Amino acid sequence: MMIEVLHIDDCPNWKDVGPRLEEALATTGHSDVPVTYRLLATSEDAADVAFAGSPTITFDGEDLFPSAGRTTDLACRIYFTPDGLAGLPTTEQLVEAIASREP
Repeated sequence: MMIEVLHIDDCPNWKDVGPRLEEALATTGHSDVPVTYRLLATSEDAADVAFAGSPTITFDGEDLFPSAGRTTDLACRIYFTPDGLAGLPTTEQLVEAIASREP
């Protein structure tokens, strides 16, 4: 299992996703799985990965929250949460997304 956060410099939300991911991984019994972070600096960088805005959280290379499609635009991402639109998914949403991809 590989968890990677794809992000850009201009969007601060990626900095807050780490603690939520760590809690979600611990809740799903995967506290040993490291979270890696990849800075995307160009549109070409974004074209090479499953990027849908910053931060995009991938599980084995696939977006944990698939949307209408990938983008090469270096922009912040908006997530639909139980409390409305937000720059990050909730910890509970992360738990559900990770659990749904377990074998």
